[in-house]
Amino acid sequence: MDMQNKFFSGLKVVEFSSVLAGPAVGMFFAELGAEVVKIENKTTGGDVTRGWKHTAESPESPISAYWCSVNWGKKHLLLDLSNPEDHQQATELAIAADVVISNFKPSSAQRMGVDAATLRAANPRLIYAQLSSFADPEDESPAFDAILQAEAGFLYMNGEPDRMPVKMPVALIDVLAAHQLKEAILIALLHRERTGEGSTVSTSLMEAALASLVNQASNYLMNAHIPQRMGTRHPNIAPYGDLFACADGQMVLLAVGTERQFKQLCQCLDMNDLSGNPLFSNNQARVQNRERLNEILADAISKRPLDEWIPFFKSQGVPAARIRDMKAVFDLPEAQAMVLEETTATGQPTQRMKTVAFKIT
Repeated sequence: MDMQNKFFSGLKVVEFSSVLAGPAVGMFFAELGAEVVKIENKTTGGDVTRGWKHTAESPESPISAYWCSVNWGKKHLLLDLSNPEDHQQATELAIAADVVISNFKPSSAQRMGVDAATLRAANPRLIYAQLSSFADPEDESPAFDAILQAEAGFLYMNGEPDRMPVKMPVALIDVLAAHQLKEAILIALLHRERTGEGSTVSTSLMEAALASLVNQASNYLMNAHIPQRMGTRHPNIAPYGDLFACADGQMVLLAVGTERQFKQLCQCLDMNDLSGNPLFSNNQARVQNRERLNEILADAISKRPLDEWIPFFKSQGVPAARIRDMKAVFDLPEAQAMVLEETTATGQPTQRMKTVAFKIT
């Protein structure tokens, strides 16, 4: 075990959370060496995602691949918090912990005696991390990722022009909320190291989603521009996110973000005069004349197959990519290096991706 894998050795984390965002936070600490105990609702058969099985999965399996994705390295306890003995076991674990992660509705947590005020009164050094759906603590409406993608504007601007909105194919708002909660916990741990005091930290899926609108939000706030569906294209850069068919029918994506890169693209296509054309001489002009530019680029790119273009573009510093499916992704050595394996207590082998994508040396 290297230094990174035992960085939080001795840290005790209790997780009262289900689905993806909260469990992803717990797994982050498990990957870094913390002791993580996940408490699941025995009366419902545990975390609801245990039953979120793809059609390719065995219906007899007690767990799903979805559940496996964010529940590596934890001790799992199925408890009924309405049962006095189970309740005592859960609260004793929580009071003795360094960090408690909860996505209980505040009223439910308070009713069960596992809310921040109750637990922190018993352990002032405790860091209680609360995850909610919406910013208003009084709004206890249930909300899954797709709801937040719709409410926070992602769905409206994602997809092809003149087509229905398209949901992103991973629960990205959950992932973003998990990152926000991790950051808050890490800051609280630093505060406790300096002062000895615990903290209550919180975020919501809605706030995490809004914080992630970045340039699209500023395009609206500063210019009253309402982003429209553009497929893979970028509203501020061209050619960026634009797709072109190669001679073999495979697609290449370009992400040309600088003037130098555009000139290099023109050189690769043997079209040096293109960068001097007033219609395409700078990024703003290219955004305004994107359709005409793409017609010219499409004709040139259609002359060679993808396997010739990709290494050629790369050698000339032109950002370009092939469109990989999951099999092709996991042909990459860097993807294989991020796979975490675990055998469950019942002997079932499982796999998932690391949530930790950084290195500490």
